[in-house]
Amino acid sequence: MKILEIKVMKGPNYWSNKRHKLIVMKLDLEDLEEKPTNKIDGFSERLEAMFPSMFEHRCSEGVEGGFFSRVKHGTWMGHVIEHIALEIQTLAGMECGFGRTRETSTRGIYHVVFSYMEENAGVFAAKASVSIAESLIAGTPHDLQADIQKLREIREDERLGPSTGSIVDEAVKRKIPWIRLNRHSLVQLGYGKNQKRIQATVASTTSNIAVEIACDKEDTKNLLEAAQIPVPRGSVIYDEGDLQKAIDKIGYPVITKPLDGNHGKGVTTNLRNWEDALRGMEIAKKYSRAVICEKYITGRDHRVLVINYKFVAAALRTPAAVFGDGQHTIQQLIDKVNSDPRRGYGHEKVLTAIKVDDQTMAMLAKMNYTLDTVIAAGEELWLKPTANLSTGGTATDVTDIVHPNNIFMAERIARIIGLDICGIDIMADNLSEPITENGGAILEVNAAPGFRMHLDPTEGIGRNVAEPVIDMLYPAGTPSRIPIIAVSGTNGKTTTTRLLAHIVKQMGYHVGFTTTEGVYIQNQMMMQGDCTGPVSAEFVLKDPTVDFAVLECARGGILRAGLGFHNCDMAVVTNIAPDHLGLGGIDTLQQLARVKAVVPKAVLPGGYAILNADDDLVYAMREDLDCKVALFSMDENNPRIKEHSAANGISCVYENGYFTILKEAGK
Repeated sequence: MKILEIKVMKGPNYWSNKRHKLIVMKLDLEDLEEKPTNKIDGFSERLEAMFPSMFEHRCSEGVEGGFFSRVKHGTWMGHVIEHIALEIQTLAGMECGFGRTRETSTRGIYHVVFSYMEENAGVFAAKASVSIAESLIAGTPHDLQADIQKLREIREDERLGPSTGSIVDEAVKRKIPWIRLNRHSLVQLGYGKNQKRIQATVASTTSNIAVEIACDKEDTKNLLEAAQIPVPRGSVIYDEGDLQKAIDKIGYPVITKPLDGNHGKGVTTNLRNWEDALRGMEIAKKYSRAVICEKYITGRDHRVLVINYKFVAAALRTPAAVFGDGQHTIQQLIDKVNSDPRRGYGHEKVLTAIKVDDQTMAMLAKMNYTLDTVIAAGEELWLKPTANLSTGGTATDVTDIVHPNNIFMAERIARIIGLDICGIDIMADNLSEPITENGGAILEVNAAPGFRMHLDPTEGIGRNVAEPVIDMLYPAGTPSRIPIIAVSGTNGKTTTTRLLAHIVKQMGYHVGFTTTEGVYIQNQMMMQGDCTGPVSAEFVLKDPTVDFAVLECARGGILRAGLGFHNCDMAVVTNIAPDHLGLGGIDTLQQLARVKAVVPKAVLPGGYAILNADDDLVYAMREDLDCKVALFSMDENNPRIKEHSAANGISCVYENGYFTILKEAGK
């Protein structure tokens, strides 16, 4: 077999208008075209042994085991590869269930189409599935677990983090469009002038000076202390002399942490002697030249989340730990904890697997333990100095028991720092009574607080903390989209696009439009050349000065990656003609019409598809649409126009040298 090409769909496309994230692999089966699966000795048995979970694949038979039945009775290898690609992604924690395989006009060459969650993971799955199939055919070993682990690593490297992802998911629920602006967590919500941006959990509404204050722990502490908020005593240190002065002033035990650190990096707690304090300072210095040394406050670690200056959630955090049973070693106890199905690689599950690192070994050495030590039954052993979920910690939701005084204090802290999305770390025995009464203290105020502990706590109720973020960015009635007109067809697209852009401009809009000549923002050419694909469309939709988009959508871009938007308000299809047949696997007018039909199918239910009533293939597109339809014709007596008008449809005809708009039964 030979992979001829791999395309990544990112929007409505030739294969599906509803499933936007598809891999399209063009595969040459070569001599396997003559060998369906039932003619390859032992293939079915080897496939079932490698992928027993594929029993759930119903395939066209519609019952569990349906796919295995197809393999036993004989199916082609492209179909098998489609299912392998879906299954290995699912085994790596990415649920993918849509696929189809179709032969091209060239015998033995197929389009293998399947869904993906992360682009690079989908491309890897395409290549790996062919390699796996070849091993199954030959009966040679294949390291499936290595492929699955590689997919996990790609997923963790590519995916949005759980916090950013939750905000995007909430936006999608509300039909707010989004565009990822880099390979990390910078995301645009909405289009054009109605866009907002988020990066992790920092929003475009978040004050820059507030983030600067939160990142400087000494400034934060000083502001809170001046506002009579309880904070631990301490000072900023730079060297051993400063460390000694700080300890002389506040006494042991102490905690050291970077002045501008985050996510628990470089933090060392409960330091009770000079050697440990010195080591803690050196660890913190790996992340910041300046180090905070402050009194170690005993109690339990809590995180309170305030969004738009309103309290929304609270969690009790516990560091990664094991409990002794008097029989198993520490390493065996860690392995047992990691076997919990809720724990996984990175952020793939509710909990993260505990990883033994330098911090773990340092904590063990402090107690004269090694990984081979058997600890007493019932003994709790902390393996990390901080309670971050990313290092294996756990979280318990305590939102409903937070005392009103503590809620008032948290909302006041967010105002003092100026953070509209604010995470507050509190050390206290509990939050059910005022921390001013139980000896608690505010340890830190965090910009870009993680949402994972609130979304999926280990214990307690999960809180949809992304909801108030979207409420803040887009209050009820606030638009997130801009009007979009999409133009497709074979001939006249650029002229139509230019005319529409000019009309819209005369209506007072700031227009961005794309054509075969270039991309224009308010009549200024930004890019020159054929700009009728999804990248050019996104260019316009990213521009914050644009409040109306007119986008030319050509065959090539649709076949290459799909549309650059999920929905539009109007679509115009000019005609279907035999120009450029034979390119991109499109060999007939009917296939070309299916490509062009992607555009009107993307029209929102309240919008209009404007179709050529003189062209049979364009006129037929109306049958598969969920939107309103308007027709145009060069023939004032076109019976299709008369029928449409009789049904109170809108039409336009060329009549006696004029364009006439027909509404309400031909009037």
